[in-house]
Amino acid sequence: MSRDVTRDAGGSTVATKHHPDTKPQEAQSENSGDAPADPLGWLPLSGGAKKAAEWISVVVAIWLLLNAVGMIGAGFKMAAGDQAKELFSFAENPFVGLAVGILATAIMQSSSTTTSITVGMIAGGLPLEVAVPMLFGANIGTTVTSTLVALGLSGNKQQFHRAFSMATVHDFYNLLALAIFFPLEIFTGFLSKVSGVFAGSLAGEGDGVLAGIFEVIGDGVDAITEPLVNLAKFLVGPLGDVWGGIVLSIGGVVLILVVIGYIGKMLSALLVGRAQEMLHAALGRGPITGILSGAIITTAVQSSSTTTSLTVPLAASGKFKVKELFPFVVGANIGTTVTGLIAAFSASGVEAEAAMQGALVHTMFNVFGAIVIMSLPFLRALPPKGANWLATLADKNKWYVFIWVGGVFFALPLLAVLITNVFF
Repeated sequence: MSRDVTRDAGGSTVATKHHPDTKPQEAQSENSGDAPADPLGWLPLSGGAKKAAEWISVVVAIWLLLNAVGMIGAGFKMAAGDQAKELFSFAENPFVGLAVGILATAIMQSSSTTTSITVGMIAGGLPLEVAVPMLFGANIGTTVTSTLVALGLSGNKQQFHRAFSMATVHDFYNLLALAIFFPLEIFTGFLSKVSGVFAGSLAGEGDGVLAGIFEVIGDGVDAITEPLVNLAKFLVGPLGDVWGGIVLSIGGVVLILVVIGYIGKMLSALLVGRAQEMLHAALGRGPITGILSGAIITTAVQSSSTTTSLTVPLAASGKFKVKELFPFVVGANIGTTVTGLIAAFSASGVEAEAAMQGALVHTMFNVFGAIVIMSLPFLRALPPKGANWLATLADKNKWYVFIWVGGVFFALPLLAVLITNVFF
């Protein structure tokens, strides 16, 4: 408490006022990761009944996600038929596919949404070689969220520098992983080949115990999703194959947007407290623990943005360095690929293996990226250095923030699409 004292001409005290002390911004920033609002807070339930209703809603949402992916695949197949390759001929250039993935994810603010939609289109006949660059692009586009989180702490110069460094370390890490694996994939098909070894078994194709187990899982998913997907196909049937397929695909995309947003919010409300505890417990225990914790947290809450929103305020407070929190972001990249794997189980028929392979490419890109970059000290040091350099520029002029976001996530991808389709 602070106190103002007023004295008269003789020096006697005549008034005393008490004012509550103002909390420092550092303390406020640490609390900016409070639990988000419960999407079912309006229900007249409490205690165990409320908790049960929340978890049941998550299960229903996952079921709807599987149905939505099935709708996209079915709609894409209806509309495109055997012409899926020709339909996406504009994206046959891998740089265009990459740009499409970046743009789509930056606009939708969710790599899980982009990967789920892409997996659904693979199930509908989209060629894997066209889809893989889009999945790579999803990794880049999702990092714009952390930059927006950092802008919320722009009031204090030192806080903003630390927060923006933490936010953009995700950008630089993903760009570094892209610089390593994108050329490798273009020239050798490394990730597609490795994922192809496992895709058949995970999709329930082929022989062996593993294939048998996943075949049972796939059949179970088909059993619970086919009725709704078939109903949706029946309802759009009068529109004809082309328009019916387009409407069905759009309906699937809208449903994915709603469902993934809901799952992220609900799981964050249910688990963010435990996620904070896990993050704090893992700090100072080395990069491997940080990566595993980031992956587990992101898998649990189904949102890499939640993991980011926990790390940015911690960095802003100054109590933890960016390089200490950096491994959690790497783990978040791995954890966010689980949604795509779940979505792949909704595919059936001859495209099931291709859909699973696409999801595995995304997973392996992030897993191998973590192994290569985090195991080599000279590579591991690059993202924090790049983030600090950009934050120093942003300290001088906030326009650098908008140039970075507008350039990397929007202008450059659009330019790549334009140049490729006009001149090549």
